[in-house]
Amino acid sequence: MTSGSDIAAGSENIGSADSRKSVIVIGAGLGGLLTAAALAKEGRDVTVLEKLSLIGGRFVNFEYKGYQLSTGALHMLPHGVKGPLATMVKELGGQITVVPSSPMAMVRVPTDKTASDYSGGFEDIPSAQFKDHLSLKNKLIMGKLTAKYLAGMIPEEDIGFKSWFTQYFRDDRMERYADSFAGWSLSMTADETSVSEMFAIFRNVAKYGGPGILMGGCSSVINELVRIIKENGGRILTQKEVTSVILKEGKAAGIVCRDVRAKGYGDPETLTADLVISDIGHKETFCLYQENAEKDVQNGYLSADALRTYEEQLSKIRPSAGLKICFSCDEQLLTHGGILLTPYARRINGMDEVTNVDPTLAPEGKHLIMTHQRTAPDRLDHIDEEIQMGLDDLKDIFPGKNLEILVIQVHRDGWPVNRAFSGTDCGNLTPVKDLYIVGDGAKGKGGIEVEGIALGVTKALELIRGTAPEKEIWKRPVQQTKNAREPQNKKYKNQ
Repeated sequence: MTSGSDIAAGSENIGSADSRKSVIVIGAGLGGLLTAAALAKEGRDVTVLEKLSLIGGRFVNFEYKGYQLSTGALHMLPHGVKGPLATMVKELGGQITVVPSSPMAMVRVPTDKTASDYSGGFEDIPSAQFKDHLSLKNKLIMGKLTAKYLAGMIPEEDIGFKSWFTQYFRDDRMERYADSFAGWSLSMTADETSVSEMFAIFRNVAKYGGPGILMGGCSSVINELVRIIKENGGRILTQKEVTSVILKEGKAAGIVCRDVRAKGYGDPETLTADLVISDIGHKETFCLYQENAEKDVQNGYLSADALRTYEEQLSKIRPSAGLKICFSCDEQLLTHGGILLTPYARRINGMDEVTNVDPTLAPEGKHLIMTHQRTAPDRLDHIDEEIQMGLDDLKDIFPGKNLEILVIQVHRDGWPVNRAFSGTDCGNLTPVKDLYIVGDGAKGKGGIEVEGIALGVTKALELIRGTAPEKEIWKRPVQQTKNAREPQNKKYKNQ
């Protein structure tokens, strides 16, 4: 794990940076570090400010009982060595090793095809064979839909994916599989995922391939990004909380921050820059400049209509929540290094046993398994029950096995799975010039988790460099699937 103490030298005297080249990055999560590394390599004066003492956000290792656990992700890249994240890190000069998962994924199904759980026995089948049980009629329908999709003949409607395909055929196994895949990869249901987003995911899988395990875990990426930033003159200052984004005539001009280590948080410090990039999400960033933006509207520097439309879009953003159970066993539980999807479990959507590929992530002779389960918005007040259902799932998935529960992690609110449901991201732009958003609130189309972050960062860099047209994307309403629930609380605050 990268700590703040060894890289925050010079934090006592921030000062002003060269206004022609200076960049401030708010947040040292994956998106912030990727952007900072790319801009530092271009010769810009980059300063990353992180409120916590932890570098890497929800994509870094932490040690527990000799196991290398993670703050969020599961030591796996959804598209492996050929995916957007691995490609970007390597293009920046990072040295990481990604081992392709083979098979890509297995699916645990009941041996009795009419069963609704695993109590009567189960078998694991390759995901590619999951459709083999379909009736001849449904196979023909699925083949026809697939051919139309490949030919670009299916309109990408913004309705729920499951609602869309069940118009053509109904099959309980396929519906369960769709929910399991969406829950594992997006922490959403198949109906919370729009048709257009799911098709974009299919295209990315075809383009980049399946998952791969990161040797050394998530920190192998974070450590390389930190190295690249430092070697190119950048700074990462930890325990620096940004309290305001400074605006000047409708443009981002810097930030105000405070040292959380100082008694009473110390005196405010100001850092000026010609570019501000935030990795903490659209809503959280807006809280840092809303008051200043309203003043700029009054003074004629910002459009009132653009700001109002942006606020309306922010009110529709919903973060995705989930649970991760990290446990160990003295024996190998999975026979492969890929994903195991569990569509017949109560809550758990899937899991991986990373030590099948990298045994150094656990003490000698131990095996580390990490699960993920989507948590519905209306179940966040019943999180203990959700945890218990996940634990009960483990008893059914691994009957008779001696499992040691290591850590149970809840990802919600200010530490979610994603700051925006996949497919509803607001993009990288804000109503304020020279202020960009990156991270899991600004993922690229069809990007699964960290791959979506990398795609979003790539787009942000194109906008910053002027190689992509700057469209006023905040004026477009957030795409919602027709059966997606409206958020209960439209107020947003800095969390």
